[in-house]
Amino acid sequence: MNQQASGINSSSDVVVRFEDLCKSYFLAHSELQVLRGINLDFHRGEYVSIMGPSGSGKSTLLNLLGCLDRPTAGRYLLDGLDISEMDDDTLSSIRGRRIGFIFQSFNLIPQLNIIENIEVSLYYQQVHKIQRRQRAEELANRVGLGDRLKHRPSELSGGQQQRVAIARALANDPLILLADEPTGNLDSKSGREILDMLDELHSGGKTIIVVTHDPNIASRTQRSIHMLDGMIERQEIRGGQS
Repeated sequence: MNQQASGINSSSDVVVRFEDLCKSYFLAHSELQVLRGINLDFHRGEYVSIMGPSGSGKSTLLNLLGCLDRPTAGRYLLDGLDISEMDDDTLSSIRGRRIGFIFQSFNLIPQLNIIENIEVSLYYQQVHKIQRRQRAEELANRVGLGDRLKHRPSELSGGQQQRVAIARALANDPLILLADEPTGNLDSKSGREILDMLDELHSGGKTIIVVTHDPNIASRTQRSIHMLDGMIERQEIRGGQS
């Protein structure tokens, strides 16, 4: 498949669009080109995996998707907004309101209990404390941890910590959910439970993009994007998806 990646839904459902996206890092006397003219659409409600060997550019692509970095050239449209040239404050606001993150290492705050960890993003969005607590309790119950609200991360298993991370990622009802190797630090049973939860979120209409090296995880997604040397090598669209 060529670099202009076709989607599986209509163009009106495009929630993320990359146009000739490039990313380079400038070293002392050289330029390291990590992404090379990516043209790619992600559609509302789609479940996509990004795969590739180390150095292929998949993590850089995820960082750009998450507004953690800016492209060197090209455009990134998020729900029709061109965020490529936004200043830091605007970019931070977009990131906090429109994007949910699930990390391999959970990234929970050890000094806070479960309910407080889920509330963090709502706090920074200046949601009233009563509404914050109600939303956090609702999400804790949704991920099966309603009886662990006062526990700290160190008192939970890895699978439970990742459930907290998912609840935190959902707190602002993000436009897209980004997961970076979400089962990488989990045993097989906990990993399956987390993947089942992602399947359920996708069935409920959430747009999910996951970076993974595991073909078993990729097989659960609607579309797999395989990267190599900063470009899209190929895509796989699975039958039976709409």
